Amino acid sequence: MFTGIVEELGTVVAVEHGPESAVLRIDGPLVVADATHGASIAVNGVCLTVTAHDASGFAVDVMAETLRRSSLGTLAAGDRVNLERAMRADGRFGGHVVQGHVDGTATITGRTPGDRWETVDFTLPTGLAAYVVEKGSITVDGVSLTVSHVGDDAFGVSLIPTTLELTTLGHKGIGDVVNLEVDVIAKYVERLLSHRTEVLS
Repeated sequence: MFTGIVEELGTVVAVEHGPESAVLRIDGPLVVADATHGASIAVNGVCLTVTAHDASGFAVDVMAETLRRSSLGTLAAGDRVNLERAMRADGRFGGHVVQGHVDGTATITGRTPGDRWETVDFTLPTGLAAYVVEKGSITVDGVSLTVSHVGDDAFGVSLIPTTLELTTLGHKGIGDVVNLEVDVIAKYVERLLSHRTEVLS
């Protein structure tokens, strides 16, 4: 499990594409400081398993399902990525419950600078709209954010200077694709209520 608090901006060193998979090699000395084979690291919000590592970085396998549901298939050498290690049981819970299981992708449609922040607008896939609420939590490229406004097919967030500086969201432009993970609690509530309705009927 993760919290959506990005620990490090990593750099993609190499991408090896297979017929239905890919191997990513990523430079990220902080997140590999205590890494072990099989450890979980979120890359732009996608939970991936470390298959090899050294003092400067790590390698991960990316399967067809992940490539289909996320933006990882578009990564190239030199791209920056948000990195977060799995949460320690005795760690601080700074963001919200993030599984690293991407629900879909969105496109940046606008950026509006403020005094000390920036409002960023995104498309909202139809199948995810029910789980996104104003002032609720959403994960964008692995970053835990609060929804500032939402419509039927779009939503926005306000980014503070720290987020702009320490994550990829400060550098992405209009038209760029990001990974979305909606609040898992909302999905469980929906599932429970639908089964309760079936039982009562």
